[in-house]
Amino acid sequence: MGRMASFCAVGFYDNRGGCSNCFNDVSAPSLVSPYSRLSVYPISRFSTKSQAKKVKSIITSRVKRINEKYEGFLQWKFPRFYVIYSTFFKGFRPLFTDFKEVLVIKQKMALQRLKYHQLPYREMEKLRQFRRDIIKVTPLVLLSIPPFANYLVFALMYFYPRQLLMRYFWSKQQTEDFMVTYHSMRAQRYPQVVNNLLETAPRVQSRKLQDRLLGLSSGVQRGVHPEISELCAVSTLFSGPPLGLWRIETTQMKALSQMMFLSPHLPSIFLRRRLWKHITEIHHLDRALSALGPHKLSEEELRNACYVRGLNSVHLSETDCKDWLTKWLQLSQRIKESEVSLLLHGMILLSVNYSRQRRAAEH
Repeated sequence: MGRMASFCAVGFYDNRGGCSNCFNDVSAPSLVSPYSRLSVYPISRFSTKSQAKKVKSIITSRVKRINEKYEGFLQWKFPRFYVIYSTFFKGFRPLFTDFKEVLVIKQKMALQRLKYHQLPYREMEKLRQFRRDIIKVTPLVLLSIPPFANYLVFALMYFYPRQLLMRYFWSKQQTEDFMVTYHSMRAQRYPQVVNNLLETAPRVQSRKLQDRLLGLSSGVQRGVHPEISELCAVSTLFSGPPLGLWRIETTQMKALSQMMFLSPHLPSIFLRRRLWKHITEIHHLDRALSALGPHKLSEEELRNACYVRGLNSVHLSETDCKDWLTKWLQLSQRIKESEVSLLLHGMILLSVNYSRQRRAAEH
């Protein structure tokens, strides 16, 4: 018949292999499935992502291998330096974790309008310790700002880790050694504080309180560990003259400042305020710790709590630390905020002979 035409659903198919209506009418529906056109792009996108992940994985693995080789070289050639190097870089992880926790605590305080002493014990202690760490490392950060000063800073950190680095960058052995060193520094002031108490006793007007203070101070000098009741019996002397924090003599105030690792080379008014701030903070911590219960502390938390309150807890057993901290909390709960000077002096009176007493009890 000549050229044949066939029907389609929309129009006629001609010899070109397509429908005439489909070529001429742009509004005619396409016979190509819409899914066939869309399927091209997701495949391309996913393949690009998979390639990026693959490249990232290769780079990460290579950097890791290079770092392992570098650390192996340091460990082989410079073993002492490697210990400091690994400790330093491992310290960034707990530092970053604590930083995030501090931010969360600060946000909580802002949202709930809480003050420091209204926080739970662990959050209070976290803020206290982190603030001290930041204050300690600030001079080192400022020193590293000038160009090429970081080389000098690294050398200083290497030779003076106790003075310049935060506890995050100490090894376990360094932590124990430095705690012993710091305690020996503050313990040098203990005899002076006790001597000043003996010299102050004759100025007490009440004969009864005078005898109690003399008995307490002389007993500590002889190596006797006092009972909590003996300290509470003279608590009124530490709220006003002559042993209240705002009435004690300058020599005693300077000795107490050095015991708390505070500079004694400041005017008296600043020394008294700083002492008041630090011991009041400990008093607030004691209240929060009493609410929590010392038995809920980990061994590390327990030792740190004792150490902050004047006791060298490095070589004591966990049981001894718990016993001492329990007695300390008994004293702290029984004194008023106006009598916190007794808590300050109690750091010496309750700790100076405790280790000796425990060793004698064991034998």
